[in-house]
Amino acid sequence: MTVHLHWFLPTSGDSRTDLSFGDAVSPLSGSADDTRSGRQGRREPTVDYLGQIARSAEQLGFEAALTPTSTECEDAWVTTAALVAQTQRLKYLVAFRPGLLSPTLAAQMAATYQRISGGRLLLNVVTGGEDLEQRRFGDPLGKDDRYARTGEFLQVLRRLFAGERVHFRGDHLWVEDAYLPAPPSRPEIFFGGSSAAALEVAGRYADVYLTWGEPPEQVVEKLDRARLAAARAERELRFGIRLHVIARPTADEAWAVAHRLLDGLPPEQIAAAQRAQSQAQSEGQRRMTALHGGRTDQLEISPNLWAGVGLVRGGAGTALVGSYEEVADRIDDYHRIGLDHFILSGYPHLEEAYHLGEGVRPILANRGLLESHTDLRGAQV
Repeated sequence: MTVHLHWFLPTSGDSRTDLSFGDAVSPLSGSADDTRSGRQGRREPTVDYLGQIARSAEQLGFEAALTPTSTECEDAWVTTAALVAQTQRLKYLVAFRPGLLSPTLAAQMAATYQRISGGRLLLNVVTGGEDLEQRRFGDPLGKDDRYARTGEFLQVLRRLFAGERVHFRGDHLWVEDAYLPAPPSRPEIFFGGSSAAALEVAGRYADVYLTWGEPPEQVVEKLDRARLAAARAERELRFGIRLHVIARPTADEAWAVAHRLLDGLPPEQIAAAQRAQSQAQSEGQRRMTALHGGRTDQLEISPNLWAGVGLVRGGAGTALVGSYEEVADRIDDYHRIGLDHFILSGYPHLEEAYHLGEGVRPILANRGLLESHTDLRGAQV
């Protein structure tokens, strides 16, 4: 089976030096960071800049691009809808929170998106791991109730895309005589979460279960738990992983970039990020933080897996660092333990897409791990 390579759209901003953009837990600090727009070297998440990344990702052979959801980000639905017309094949993995809109409205939005994009929507369902941020959106539920509501939401959404007229009354959601006129193909559902409640929802309703980039032995343990949850629902799951990447022609060049990024992190920034991460309710975030424990040494936690990003960025906090060949080796290793979807990113996202697309992708293709595709000029890649 081949792997699926996806890229990332930095809708909270991008930088050559600041690893904290895209932080999933900075809202826990209690106030918005109004200094971001003044940071040196910041690239604003304009449609023009994000369009550059999307067009480059498509030309380089990436299948889709993830757009995140957070109070720190631009809205993923609106942003990617603006980018659809700038690309021809690239799919958009739209992250959204199911508790903030009704399942019927979400299904209608997704169906419209499928029709106007030619079937290029994927859904990344984010239940929301932190009470504080959910309250900002007016969501009063606790974490376990949020996962229960997500299960109800996905049950209704899947039934609507199956062409049913849905009457549903759950503990958190209800609809009466809901339907989609002439439903198009249902977007694949990507879903992540490390808690027992998250795994149960994934097992019942997800197509692809996502994990953040932990060492392979920890990933194996998590995938085994997800498989058991799916088996209880008499289903099977596919699996994906979210990682940053620093890939260069040689390992020395790649690690020099990682060390430069680490040297550029002020101690006070690391301390502030670690205070925020220590408050996190998310089981996945706790697992990420435990990989480095706030220390700036011993950050290579597995061959070519670097935890330095997680010192200042909440959420996905690890990067594959190495030569093009080494990064391809690690992707191959993860694929061998059951991962098919690789959602990758790097700072800055425009330039790093070329390192992956031109340096690593051909190696994976030569190993038979990628399907060839025709680029926008008609050449086989």
